[in-house]
Amino acid sequence: MPRLFFGLEIPVEIKDRLLNVRAAVSGAKWQSAEQLHLTLLFLGHVNEERIAAVCDEAGQIQMDPFGLEVAGTGCFGQLQRPRNLWAGVQPAAPVAELHETLKVRMDNLGFVTESRAFRPHITLARFKRRPGSVGNLLAQHGQSVFGQFPVNQFALFESRQGPGGSVYTVIERFLLPGSD
Repeated sequence: MPRLFFGLEIPVEIKDRLLNVRAAVSGAKWQSAEQLHLTLLFLGHVNEERIAAVCDEAGQIQMDPFGLEVAGTGCFGQLQRPRNLWAGVQPAAPVAELHETLKVRMDNLGFVTESRAFRPHITLARFKRRPGSVGNLLAQHGQSVFGQFPVNQFALFESRQGPGGSVYTVIERFLLPGSD
């Protein structure tokens, strides 16, 4: 059963700038360029026969394209004991609207989605064991601007565990109305 989520793909030039944030931080498992994305909605394991309905619902979303700026860094958890290091996106409102629209449509299909507040971000590193402080890294990159890009589509991804971490494959892309 594939493990699926909706997300935004990040342009290569922004990924390259995000990769430059890497620093020697104890316990950091840095994301590769191929792993950098913005998760919109995690579905979990989905029966193959339900994927067509998921794609059909996602394909009916009516929302205008919008622009995003990737800027700033932060962490979930405490500076001394972070769980995740991330880059932020602005404005958050259109991303939150797309998330909420997907959530309602997937809830209507019977999916149980996360109930915690949605905070759009791009995960740069995860920490599991003995995390080191990210205070210096955030002081250096907290106000960095990594670039802007137009959001005229979103994607349904499959996530598979590989030896180097998760491997993400696009199953289908969905254009936002008004996109070329």
